[in-house]
Amino acid sequence: MILFSQAALVIIILVTVLWIWSIFIKNVSIIDIFWGLGFVVVNVFYALMYGDLTPRKLLVLTLVGIWGLRLSIYLAFRNTGKGEDFRYQEFRKNYGPKRYWWFSFFQTFLLQAVLIMIISIPLFAINTSSSSGDLNGLDYLGILVWCVGFIFESVGDYQLMRFKQNPNNKGKVLDSGLWKYTRHPNYFGDSAVWWSYALFCIASGSYWQIIGSIIMTLLIIHISGVSLLEKSLKESKSMYKDYIIKTSSFFPWFSKNK
Repeated sequence: MILFSQAALVIIILVTVLWIWSIFIKNVSIIDIFWGLGFVVVNVFYALMYGDLTPRKLLVLTLVGIWGLRLSIYLAFRNTGKGEDFRYQEFRKNYGPKRYWWFSFFQTFLLQAVLIMIISIPLFAINTSSSSGDLNGLDYLGILVWCVGFIFESVGDYQLMRFKQNPNNKGKVLDSGLWKYTRHPNYFGDSAVWWSYALFCIASGSYWQIIGSIIMTLLIIHISGVSLLEKSLKESKSMYKDYIIKTSSFFPWFSKNK
């Protein structure tokens, strides 16, 4: 647990620096960019500070690095020049601008640090496992699941970005490409990536630690992802109700005919 505590300290220091920066620029949204990068940091810390780099550890080090860096780069590109996200603007308004500067540390920055540490438990287990670290059948299944998840997440994000860049699509609903088969291909992909880490975790001989992947999926579906976005889109886009009828909510499936 010493290694876990040390990694937690590193993350807390980093989010504190980001919090101080957010006060000067009056933009809490920068914490979103850190989300993927935070997992890269803790995983690198686990891998380098505990034992030798086994084939499984090297594999997970690579996959987490690709996933986390892509997500952070994408969010940085998407958010640049757009000001603070509407969610944080609402928080700032509700809690009061004069106190939100310090309240945001606990409500957003420290909370994200705690979530990163809890969700990264499968990565901690993989890197501290006493197994040989050689790849087995579950690892190869994990690679397959990761590839499917990464494709859905990255391609889904790209398709949505291109759709929003076209001014003719304002007020419309993206229902082509991967978005034809699921209303949230990026969220499905994100969840699948984390279930691949759960498979690597089990392959290393650790079981209860997949709780991190379970929590990530619950967050995506019920709290910060699907549920929140669905509510917003139902209110802002009249065509979205028709899209709901014909398109699977989360798991990819064929479009229904009305």
